[in-house]
Amino acid sequence: MTDPGPGGHVAVMGAGSWGTTFGIVLADAGVPVRIWARRGPVAEAINRHHRNPDYLDDLPLPPSISATTDPGHALAGAREVVLAVPSQTLRANLQAWSGLLPDDASLVSLMKGIELGSQLRIGAVVVEATGQPLDRVVDVSGPNLAGEIAVRQPTATVVACVDHDRAD
Repeated sequence: MTDPGPGGHVAVMGAGSWGTTFGIVLADAGVPVRIWARRGPVAEAINRHHRNPDYLDDLPLPPSISATTDPGHALAGAREVVLAVPSQTLRANLQAWSGLLPDDASLVSLMKGIELGSQLRIGAVVVEATGQPLDRVVDVSGPNLAGEIAVRQPTATVVACVDHDRAD
């Protein structure tokens, strides 16, 4: 596997089933993907064996997907940033990554629900935690399940953003 280098890739921040599945969708569309994994063994398995042993072990991953445990490396030069961490860890993760987020990259949220405590929708948490304008935040939602999408079954997805061109 060749690393696409800075620029031209999409950073998927989270190596769970939904983040890995979204990475597959992007890779199937011809986009190089760099997944940030919290744990080293997961990143190593993705890079070495093209599998995510904790979530989608039976499914081979496209060779254009690479993984890293370094958020700076995942985010460096990314044209889009996909947020696929658990919703209740989002704020802390975004605060840690805020200085690393590429200028003008779309911030694509795969999370549903609200943040406990603040009762904010996830898009509002992204804006508040990063200081980025709402028109950079894109929400992706179902009805769908990661397992259906990972095996390339037909499903429906909704993409929403106040900036129509960014949503496209």
